[in-house]
Amino acid sequence: MLEEAGIPTLCMSSALSITQSVNPPRAVFVDFPLGHTSGKPLAPAEQDALLERTLSAFETITTPGEIRVFDDCWGEDDDWKLPLLAPGTDSRTDRQDQPQYQSEDDARRAAAALVSGDGCPSCIWLLDE
Repeated sequence: MLEEAGIPTLCMSSALSITQSVNPPRAVFVDFPLGHTSGKPLAPAEQDALLERTLSAFETITTPGEIRVFDDCWGEDDDWKLPLLAPGTDSRTDRQDQPQYQSEDDARRAAAALVSGDGCPSCIWLLDE
């Protein structure tokens, strides 16, 4: 809706595969740990520089769906990723094919909003079931 209103949007991501699957209008990717997309803690100069490059992407990304990959490095090497890749360390839950709601009331309200036309357009597929 923002894009349709002429307001450009940009996704800043540290999860490339997820960003690719979501296909935002434009995005930048930094290979940083999740939760640290804007840079290292207590490094305001680096954070400011990263933000400035991110904002400049509004001017330079011209292809819809383009993801600009920044070459910033979290450390001198990729050793910070090793604990995340070790067997048995992935604590994420499996992805679900169906939307997940925090309560039955949330599910009912979402369904009612979809039926009335006030719902999330990306969840409209629920009506086909």
